[in-house]
Amino acid sequence: MARAARELRIIGLQTLPEVRQGDDLASLILEAAQREETGILSGDVVVVTQKVLSKAEGRIVDLAEVAPSPFALEIATRMEKDPRLVEVVFRESRRVVRMDQRLLVMETHHGYVCANAGVDHSNIPGDDMVSLLPLDPDGSAERIRRAFQERTGAETAVIISDTFGRPWREGTTEVAIGVAGMAPVESYIGLTDTAGHLLRTTAIAVADELASAAGLVMEKVSRVPVAIVRGFPFTPGAAGARSMVRPAERDLFR
Repeated sequence: MARAARELRIIGLQTLPEVRQGDDLASLILEAAQREETGILSGDVVVVTQKVLSKAEGRIVDLAEVAPSPFALEIATRMEKDPRLVEVVFRESRRVVRMDQRLLVMETHHGYVCANAGVDHSNIPGDDMVSLLPLDPDGSAERIRRAFQERTGAETAVIISDTFGRPWREGTTEVAIGVAGMAPVESYIGLTDTAGHLLRTTAIAVADELASAAGLVMEKVSRVPVAIVRGFPFTPGAAGARSMVRPAERDLFR
């Protein structure tokens, strides 16, 4: 288990260029960190937004090229949405969780439950262009982490973050959809709290907490798609973010 951090520093990288399909994202991050005289150091947790990763991996769709199915047309009419967008959302989903109040809450092929299956217009140039979630966020995080290690020698962790809503609270927050180099959940089971009580179920989603903290310097209108969290003593690990998806048999709301 990681020790508690007494102090964290969160550094938003502000000089990344507009990312395009095929760009070496790890190199662009390293170059920006060097320009901004912060570098990438061992022990850093580098948080990369889904949107910039999806651009690099070509996970961008032009709605002008999408032919909606009859079912997508029916749902779009009922919900007053673009039928082409609805079609893409269905393609990116393996299950409909809820369709109500003009919201499409879907379970993605990764197992994540989110609005529109993560399909999003924001921060994508062009009126008809939308981004999709990366096909394998954990694998992408690992490739970036390995590139940092090979090019700098730094032992880091990498988190791919995205913005999710929550069913019982207003507002959105950042969560980890890809993780490499660290344990995404810290278990306190078997330890005792400060009052001497045995902890039986406590497990902290540290990857989500780090993603959310990084989100404070990566505002939607700030053009800061990457942040470095420095000072968090993470536990090295190989489990990715997909390990955080609760199995259906333990999910009280399915």
